[in-house]
Amino acid sequence: MSRARRSNDWGFPRWRGYESTREAAQVRLCDRHGCTEPGKCPAPKSPNSPDRWYFCEKHAAEYNSKWDYFEGLSKEEAASRAGREQRENAGYAESAHYGWGGSGDGSRSQDEMRALEVLELEGDADFEAIKREWRARAKKVHPDVKPGDKEAAEEFQKLQLAYEVLKSAEERRTWKG
Repeated sequence: MSRARRSNDWGFPRWRGYESTREAAQVRLCDRHGCTEPGKCPAPKSPNSPDRWYFCEKHAAEYNSKWDYFEGLSKEEAASRAGREQRENAGYAESAHYGWGGSGDGSRSQDEMRALEVLELEGDADFEAIKREWRARAKKVHPDVKPGDKEAAEEFQKLQLAYEVLKSAEERRTWKG
């Protein structure tokens, strides 16, 4: 007489051994031709389209670096859409100073990046470098150094405004409140 083998799950199927009756899981591969990595990152095929590509992380980063959100729009349409989205997302922009980030990690606003361009500095410049560059440039075009020169006065105003933008951003970042 053969005896029936007893189960170890005691009537609870979850107690069975892992992977005992698991079927093969389907994995979607990256949509980039020739890539065999799993495609976990959805990316839009075109603006305002529900269709998506599915890329691996490497190819998603490559695709996004070339993505133009305003492709196919005229300059006026692109400017109006950018303005509308900036107004609608104002709360998010105002909360940016709560981030931990310092300079160079993507935490700089468009205004800060434009101010850095005026001073001809890189996006990851620290505040000491900003202050040094501002002083050096301001000394060359200061109205006391070049009295009556309208171009120098305009340049000095640009430098002053850029410095004020960067200074207030630095104060927001370092404020411990």
